[in-house]
Amino acid sequence: MLLYWILLPIVWVLAHIIWRFEVIGRENLKAVRDGRAYVIAPNHIANLDPVFVAITVFDWKRLRILAKEELFKNPLAGWFLRCMGAVAIERGKGDTTIVEKLTNECKNGTGIMVFPEGTRTKTGKLGMIKSGAFVIAAAAGADMLPVRIIYGTKDGKMHLFCKIRIVFGEAIPAEDLQIKDQSHKMAELRRMKNRLRDELEQLLADNAFTPQIAENPAPAVDVPETTDKPQLPKGDT
Repeated sequence: MLLYWILLPIVWVLAHIIWRFEVIGRENLKAVRDGRAYVIAPNHIANLDPVFVAITVFDWKRLRILAKEELFKNPLAGWFLRCMGAVAIERGKGDTTIVEKLTNECKNGTGIMVFPEGTRTKTGKLGMIKSGAFVIAAAAGADMLPVRIIYGTKDGKMHLFCKIRIVFGEAIPAEDLQIKDQSHKMAELRRMKNRLRDELEQLLADNAFTPQIAENPAPAVDVPETTDKPQLPKGDT
């Protein structure tokens, strides 16, 4: 934890030197950070998205961020990720142990960041919503906070020195994320996914940058991915 407290301000300063941030809806974030269980569900365009959300939240109690196991094979990257609260997930396997661990931490008030698309999109548009975030939120009795990351660039992707707008929407209440009728589990999951998708798309519609053409846009940055979807018990979708 001591290293996290040291690294968080350093990363915050470096990010604000390179990019220009604007945060909207911070009151919605504060509303869930009152000791309740909550899951942060952002869209995912760039590999640095989880870092941008983490420094925006800037909580001295570390967020838990899901990251694919391959990223931890590099000793330096693995050390940094663990300091920042990342948890390794082995893709292709139903890692119920990790899901249970995160669920218990969430119940105790630790924020869990799960990218509901499971991976970043190449086009900048919202991808298919997966079940992982809903599994953890339902088991923990957590609210879900939709977050839209918007890049102020012509192609909607991250570039060096671009403007970044992070928008926190109103939380989806925990009771709305419970499957009340197990015989209609898939239908209820689709309802939840559609609701989150609608919320994320509305955040973009309400807060998109005014279209602008850059004469010489900076090159897009490609860095190692830091997140992936949580692995679910076999048979989930």
